[in-house]
Amino acid sequence: MAGSGSDCELAGKQRSSLFNRSLTMQPKALVDHHPSLERAGSIRKFYSSIESFKGKVLKLRNFFDSPKPPPAPVPAAAAAAAADKLHLQVQFQSQLLSRLKPAKSIGSSFGNNSSIRLPGTEDRIVVYFTSLHGIRRTYEDCYAVRTIFRGFRVWVDERDVSMDLAYKKELQGVLGEKRVSLPQVFIGGTYVGGADAIRQMYETGELAKILERFPKKAPGFVCEGCGDERFVPCTNCDGSRKVFDEDEGVLKRCFECNENGLMRCPECGS
Repeated sequence: MAGSGSDCELAGKQRSSLFNRSLTMQPKALVDHHPSLERAGSIRKFYSSIESFKGKVLKLRNFFDSPKPPPAPVPAAAAAAAADKLHLQVQFQSQLLSRLKPAKSIGSSFGNNSSIRLPGTEDRIVVYFTSLHGIRRTYEDCYAVRTIFRGFRVWVDERDVSMDLAYKKELQGVLGEKRVSLPQVFIGGTYVGGADAIRQMYETGELAKILERFPKKAPGFVCEGCGDERFVPCTNCDGSRKVFDEDEGVLKRCFECNENGLMRCPECGS
């Protein structure tokens, strides 16, 4: 019986020690595997990573916002060369502009050419031009000058050198040049100039004053004989340039028309 009692006490001590050991180990397990504590640790790590990222961003911003070093001073020789280059460019542009502008003023362009006269045209305005489109600039200048005069509705003796070579020879004889640019304008028998002179006089109002003494057309007037073309087929040979000589019985050259079988309109071209 005594042995059994000691055995019971020994078994009771063993159970008590196991119970106490389980009690002592349980809090550690709870501490190690508690979810709320794990979340707190992860949150601290997250905030620490954010602070580290902010620090990197701050360093980058300070790097880019740092003041740039001032540019290196330009050597005196390079500065002088740049100034000379700029001066040459300005000079070249001024030369181009001077070429585009008419060389003579309004008053001098009309007065200096007073010695060049077109006899028999003191009572009219004469414009030598071409209706051909071969040279675009020439055609545009001729069209512009004719449009300006038609805007004033004044009577103009338009002489198309492409329709009658006699006009070209006449103009060359008056100006004393073998090669003459078009258009060319005579007002009251006095030589005025080309397209640039007429444009300048028109823009300054000088042309309007000069044209006040010339007769004007009715608004919308168009010549019924030629439709403002200034030429009609020859009435003597019907444009064939040949006439029959009854005395000799042969065809001869018609002297009433030009090389194209045309003659000036008797209604508006005289």
